[in-house]
Amino acid sequence: MKRKVLAYIPVLVVALVLASQIFAPLSAHALSIVDGANAARGSGQPEYLFGNGGLVSTIVNFMLFAVGALSVVMIMFGGLRYVLSGGNSSAVAAAKNTILYAIIGLVVAFFAYAIVQFITSALTGSITAPTNV
Repeated sequence: MKRKVLAYIPVLVVALVLASQIFAPLSAHALSIVDGANAARGSGQPEYLFGNGGLVSTIVNFMLFAVGALSVVMIMFGGLRYVLSGGNSSAVAAAKNTILYAIIGLVVAFFAYAIVQFITSALTGSITAPTNV
């Protein structure tokens, strides 16, 4: 029994030496969660989710631009309908409603933008700069 135990000691010593050689470089270069997140992020991707150049601000800027452009087009369409109504009261009312709803949509979009900016500044603890739209 002692011979079996004594035979395993050199194997155990060699295993410990190899394990120390394998795991020593890993402990010297331990990665943090931030290092892992940076490694997972693709090249050309924004570093932050919030703030200037972040994903949320990019999406909000695009949506605000799209809603603004659509509102301008709908105001122009409502104005064209108003001009071409020819005095027909139902066509005039429909044209006025188109203009009114386009303006209401634009106001709602700006309030939504203000709410998103307020929430992101509250979450990140900083005030983000205005958009370039």
